[in-house]
Amino acid sequence: MLDVLMPPTASPSPSAHAAPAGLPALLANAKAALDAASVCGAGELTPAASPTMLTAEALGSGMPAAYRLMWEDGKLWVALQTKERYLSQSIEADLVHTGDKLSELIDEELAELGVSQPIGNVEHFRSHDKLYTFRSVVPLRSVDAEAGQVAATYVRAYEAAFRNLGDMQAGED
Repeated sequence: MLDVLMPPTASPSPSAHAAPAGLPALLANAKAALDAASVCGAGELTPAASPTMLTAEALGSGMPAAYRLMWEDGKLWVALQTKERYLSQSIEADLVHTGDKLSELIDEELAELGVSQPIGNVEHFRSHDKLYTFRSVVPLRSVDAEAGQVAATYVRAYEAAFRNLGDMQAGED
């Protein structure tokens, strides 16, 4: 099942987890790879000057949702986020009904994409900015432009795993 966690309450000093210099190039390469794969909406890097997050709309979702790569707490995270409680609950309900573990579904998709490194924990919580969040750490050896391809692969695995869960695929009605 899911590991349901509450978001961290205390933040370390900003310098303790400042974004590495190679992060903008990593995110730019991940954006290019995701845009080329056409599995998500066009990626957007924010903030524009020195990006620390890549956001791409979840295509076909019954409710607004986005896949993200974001730098937080000294780590790169892959996430699915939505403001819609019902969407989050519909995903959870599918997982409970099938008995599938989300991390295993994502690992299967990673294997299909040629990645043997498992995703590890999938955290699920409502963030301080009221977004229902499913997220995992992207295991990186370095934070540079080349790692952007790896990061994009983890977003693609998230997209493939979530695509058929809950109301992530809009009905024909």
